Amino acid sequence: MARRRLAAVFAHPDDDTWMVGGTYLLTGDDLELTVVVATSGEAGLIADASLATRETLGEVREREELAALDAGGQAGADVHFLRYPDGGVASADREELVGRIAEILAAARPEVVVTFGPDGGTGHEDHIAVGEASTEAFHRLRAAAGEGGAFRALYYGSLPQSELDRWFEGMRARGEEVDPDAPFMPRAVPDEMIAVRVDTRGVAERKLEALLRHETQSEEIGGLAENEHDLLAAESFVRAWPEVEHPSGPFATSLFDGL
Repeated sequence: MARRRLAAVFAHPDDDTWMVGGTYLLTGDDLELTVVVATSGEAGLIADASLATRETLGEVREREELAALDAGGQAGADVHFLRYPDGGVASADREELVGRIAEILAAARPEVVVTFGPDGGTGHEDHIAVGEASTEAFHRLRAAAGEGGAFRALYYGSLPQSELDRWFEGMRARGEEVDPDAPFMPRAVPDEMIAVRVDTRGVAERKLEALLRHETQSEEIGGLAENEHDLLAAESFVRAWPEVEHPSGPFATSLFDGL
């Protein structure tokens, strides 16, 4: 059977691990993966001063991304670090950003492209800018590709509202304050917008292992409470193209269903 071709285009090291790390594991050797990371995450957390300095963090996080891909069964992925300033992607030249992404995707010819939706998943400006640029690059290439096996679907990694509600309920039950409008808090979409829901329960522990390869970010990852492991049990996606008003019938269970 031919290998499936997937391109993941995100803003920071660890974004793709969160969004599609379970899909990486489930598809395994049958996946031909291209990963585009717009920034090196140099403005991010440093969980332990022995891991990095502010000056070395970008380089360290690039290594962590490669280690996470290794742990996720995708050591052979074609990885591109664009090295835009962390926190500055929205200020970058838009045409240049779209062009660089399009050049990589044109060479890879993925069947499926996954990126951020309009809200960036958390409202982060880098996420939003990368999602917009990736969407534009996808449609340029799709229009030029004609018939064939490339650029057949565009998906946005998304969180269903019901899942976010359960997460907030768990936080409140532990006595934690919840401010849904705080910077970089997860954003959700109505459940009916979800077209694909990948059951990742069988690889949840391995996905967590891959996430923990992002050691500098372990304050966010290692502190997952038990009920928050539900966040690792599924990966959900809105289908941006071909457009649908809402899914009909049951969810698709793979990004490659119907291709």
